[in-house]
Amino acid sequence: MSQAVSQLSDTQNLAVLPHGWVWTRLEAIAEIILGQSPPSSTYNENGNGLPFYQGKLEFGDMYPIPQKWCIAPRKIAEKGDVLISVRAPVGPTNVCPERSCIGRGLAGIRGLGEIETLFMLYLMRALENFIAGKGTGTTFNAITGDRLKGFAVPLPPLPEQHSIVAKIEELFTKLDAGVDALKKIKKQLKRYRQAVLRDAFQGKLTQEWREAHKHELEPASAVLERIQEQRRENAKAKYKELLPLDASDLAELPEGWVWTRVGLISEMIQYGTSEKARKDASGIPILRMGNIQDGKLVLEHLKYLPKDWPQLNDFILRDGDVLFNRTNSAELVGKTAVYKHYHPAALFASYLIRIRVNEEAYDPGVLSFFINSFYGRQFIASVVSQQVGQANVNGTKLALMPIPLPPLPEQHKIVEEIERCLSIADEIEKAVDQSLKQAGRLRRSILKRAFEGKLVPQDPNDEPAEKLLERIKEERARQQTEAKNTKGGKGKALDQARLLP
Repeated sequence: MSQAVSQLSDTQNLAVLPHGWVWTRLEAIAEIILGQSPPSSTYNENGNGLPFYQGKLEFGDMYPIPQKWCIAPRKIAEKGDVLISVRAPVGPTNVCPERSCIGRGLAGIRGLGEIETLFMLYLMRALENFIAGKGTGTTFNAITGDRLKGFAVPLPPLPEQHSIVAKIEELFTKLDAGVDALKKIKKQLKRYRQAVLRDAFQGKLTQEWREAHKHELEPASAVLERIQEQRRENAKAKYKELLPLDASDLAELPEGWVWTRVGLISEMIQYGTSEKARKDASGIPILRMGNIQDGKLVLEHLKYLPKDWPQLNDFILRDGDVLFNRTNSAELVGKTAVYKHYHPAALFASYLIRIRVNEEAYDPGVLSFFINSFYGRQFIASVVSQQVGQANVNGTKLALMPIPLPPLPEQHKIVEEIERCLSIADEIEKAVDQSLKQAGRLRRSILKRAFEGKLVPQDPNDEPAEKLLERIKEERARQQTEAKNTKGGKGKALDQARLLP
């Protein structure tokens, strides 16, 4: 057994390495710089001092992005050091792009003895899951400096290190090109979905159908008159006319369509309950704003109200109820979905508004799709108000929202065509997401094979890695001796001694 292996604390589980390779400790081939956070008074967001990195939050794909700077750093990483997150989460890595201050959420790893940055980066990424599994802590996961330094790592001969890096770079370049293409497809699918909704409400999706059935369709203007008459009769003395709709600034609609308002085609516009929910799944689920995603209801992370709650019937959802997210970030407010009969019985919370349309005149799917379309988003943006950092659209403004009213049979056809087109997009996106996951697995497989010695062929003429370890140790001993002989070098010598394997 080699000296490097004999110094490891646990050797029985180490895999057999190719000829010329050796197992050793991380601290035997790298200087480990444990981060230390400077006083808060010494860092800023104005670019004064060194970039200050605190943890994974600032990491990019390869290099971190500075958000703070420090004028009095306590621990410094140099350009080319591998930065590893050592707490919440443990394991992710980046490369330090320039001389920087590092806080206690990070450690710097500096390869010694001609060991290059990219070799060290890929080595640590190959070990990421293993390192993460060694984190401990009750409040948050973290790993100590001693444990990090003591990790067993495989070390190939120096020429093979260069070959490994070159091969990984070659394969990752091809993989990255494929991933970029897949991400472009996802962006195109997002534009495609909006284009489908745009075409639907310009009448393009149903243009041929409308032409074929034009003699069978009742004009939407007649439907609108009938709705208004019904509302007057049902409300009697309590009837309140909505503000007249000026359609002069609205888009031109196909023949037979008219502009109306949400309030005119609705039987109910109601805020959800503010009753405090709980996690007891024996009750009735209550839908909240996080359950509306991409125009659909996602029944995850649910909370519940008791089945015997006295106001249950006031907030129980009915098939066809349209749920509108009335308050959230500006990007999410106004997101809408339809509650369908195949969903479990559910209530809705106060951050949502329920719109119950008159289904003799309006298809709830048309309303939901229109609000989620570019036209709906434009209206939401024009009436949104900000309250305590959150965007908000109230029920009164929602009732005034202009919406197109096609003949009812055409509405059903519009929903059918939109759902057909979007289902195709969904299937493509599932395939893209699956390919992206496969790319991630392939990336991990490449790294695993690289550090098992299976990615590039070995050259029996390469100098064994043991010789590289010996040179690193000799260089450290020389530096220690120089430090002792230098004025004020005692402390420096002690620091160097701690680095010896």
